[in-house]
Amino acid sequence: MEAEGNSTMFSTCLDQKECQNGIAENNPSSDMKQKEEKIQKSSQEEPGEKSCPREDGPPCEDDVLCDSCIESPRKAKKSCLTCLVSYCEDHLRPHLEKEKFQSHRLVEPLKDVETPMCEIHNFPLELYCCVETCCVCQKCVSKQHHGHETLSITEARRKIEKELQDKQTELAKTLTAAENSINKLQSCFLSVEGCVCEVRAVLQQQVSILQAGVEEVRAELTKVLEAEQKHTLGQVGGARLCVEQRCVELKRAHTHLDKLSKSKNDVDFLQEYSQWRKMNSDVSLPDVCFTQTDRLQSFSRIITHTTQELCNTLLATYRNSLKDFCTTDDKPDQPTVHPLSPVQQNTTPPEPQSRDDFLKYASPLTFDGNTVHQFLRVTQNGRKLTNTTPWQHSYPEHPERFEHWKQALAAQSFSSGRHYFETDLSGAGVHVGVTYVGIPRQSDQTEACLTDSSVSWCVQWSGRGFSAWHGGVETPLNAPKATRLGVYVDFWCGTVAFYSVGGEPEGGMELLYRYKTELRESLYPAVFLPKKENIVVLVEPGDELPLKSPSPPCSPP
Repeated sequence: MEAEGNSTMFSTCLDQKECQNGIAENNPSSDMKQKEEKIQKSSQEEPGEKSCPREDGPPCEDDVLCDSCIESPRKAKKSCLTCLVSYCEDHLRPHLEKEKFQSHRLVEPLKDVETPMCEIHNFPLELYCCVETCCVCQKCVSKQHHGHETLSITEARRKIEKELQDKQTELAKTLTAAENSINKLQSCFLSVEGCVCEVRAVLQQQVSILQAGVEEVRAELTKVLEAEQKHTLGQVGGARLCVEQRCVELKRAHTHLDKLSKSKNDVDFLQEYSQWRKMNSDVSLPDVCFTQTDRLQSFSRIITHTTQELCNTLLATYRNSLKDFCTTDDKPDQPTVHPLSPVQQNTTPPEPQSRDDFLKYASPLTFDGNTVHQFLRVTQNGRKLTNTTPWQHSYPEHPERFEHWKQALAAQSFSSGRHYFETDLSGAGVHVGVTYVGIPRQSDQTEACLTDSSVSWCVQWSGRGFSAWHGGVETPLNAPKATRLGVYVDFWCGTVAFYSVGGEPEGGMELLYRYKTELRESLYPAVFLPKKENIVVLVEPGDELPLKSPSPPCSPP
């Protein structure tokens, strides 16, 4: 029974707990089956492998000796896989009593402690399991790893080294491509800076030309105004001189008549009066009618009207030209940055087929509270969104919050490679998709809605079926009802695809619609809940599939 106890002392690691054949040395609750297995295991050991009948007696030839004993080596009690040393009972005490040694792995005495041994079966690790990618012993192959493909340690290392070399070569190529891209971007940066300087110089030159034209017009208008002033003042001066002369004549006539009225001789009075009357019968003053100020005011109105027309025409021309420049689809010189793709190394991963394949590209998502509309409520740690119309929530003001359309974006974005996420839908009218971050937030125009925006792609559940939306174009889809929608984004291939995730045990995936486009910016998962009690839940990767069809709930959850 002593040999039995020595052959069944194992470390208390997790693998020993999982192995039914491994029995701890100090386990007092072992059942009959475990005892039978111990006896059978002890009977299979070769006689040379057994210890001496007495544990405190002199060591036998096949015993493992303590590496810490110097003068008289004693039989080892345990071997430490951390220290790679075997210890007798006295030298083992620090490992059992000191806290610093509690993490060391103690096993039954090993003759060659530096040789990696299976902690479960105490046999050398001579094979490599290709299925579970771990080193195993011969007994592991016949039990836990039965039927698995195995290789010798040397062959496995040679194979994995070859894979590592290929991976290093691929990484080196990718790194070279990345460095080349950085250099190109740096050159592009410098080119943009130089081009901006050139355009700024042209802008300043053209504005100077406009200013010179304005100055030329001002000089001409000033010249015309001064000529008009000279002409008008000349007319006013001539009229004034004429009136002054007439005034002198009238004063002279008035003096003569005053003198005549004082004459005492009637005959002289009448003769002088008749003579004066023949010579100066006109005592009237010419009318002064001056209309030159009206002409000058008319000139002022012409200048004002013409200037306003020129300004309006100038601004409209520039604005229309800039609008055409910003909205044109033909941009051959527009620089674009594409994600580094393994296509260049001819190692494009295959297209995912099953749900498990898609879930390899999934990651947890949550809604961004700064984008959520006031009528949408966020629950379940930011993963559930509910339309609570007419109940409004007191979210703080934020420039990224949607003000008109009942929409929200996820806090996470996709910028390269492949990505996948799933949503659970409830209620007719729910929209789920992806969009660029530049979608308008405060606008009430249709361009700010997921369905009509040219920078978003989405799918709508109408209560009767699905429809795909992009740029205001609706595409009705012939697809069965589903409560879970999968969204797949592939920057390498320029793909945005929507899938109906079935409830079968294997997780059937049915393609609803696929958009092919050039993805130039980061994409954000987005939802649009136009109706009361619409619900969308961002599903954790790998969550169980729903069983019911989408329908509006009775009350807000």
